[in-house]
Amino acid sequence: MLKIRFMEKIIFEKNDIRNYVKALISGKIEKLKNFIEFTLEASRDIKKTPQYDSMREEMQEEIYQMQKQLGALNDLQRNMAKVLNNPTEKVQLGALVITNKARFYISVSLGEFFFEGDRFYAISPESPMAKKMMGMRSGDAFTLNNIHQKIIEVI
Repeated sequence: MLKIRFMEKIIFEKNDIRNYVKALISGKIEKLKNFIEFTLEASRDIKKTPQYDSMREEMQEEIYQMQKQLGALNDLQRNMAKVLNNPTEKVQLGALVITNKARFYISVSLGEFFFEGDRFYAISPESPMAKKMMGMRSGDAFTLNNIHQKIIEVI
């Protein structure tokens, strides 16, 4: 069990964060599936009116967009299954990186999330930030977009 030390207090276990991110993705998938189903049912219930065709067309477009989002979330879920939970001393896929400015979880492109009241960023290994940090270790520093950061800990 690895705990993250930040600002001199132990706060999180890495596995808890991994499970939380997986749960966030699963929750988003469920909500979207429910909304798609609701929208499909609503589109079937539309009565024949002068606006029927345009309303139905709008709903079909909305369903199409939601299905694209669902596909992207399913991709995130598949990619998350590849994220290892092994301890590491260098930045790589699955690493939790604590800098003097933020906490990054190198996993999938989910963006900002809050875990137990603290802000984290789930970023893809292909993101500019992750690419900049890849292979670095505690104590290394880097600059991205004129913002200088120092890596405090890699877990």
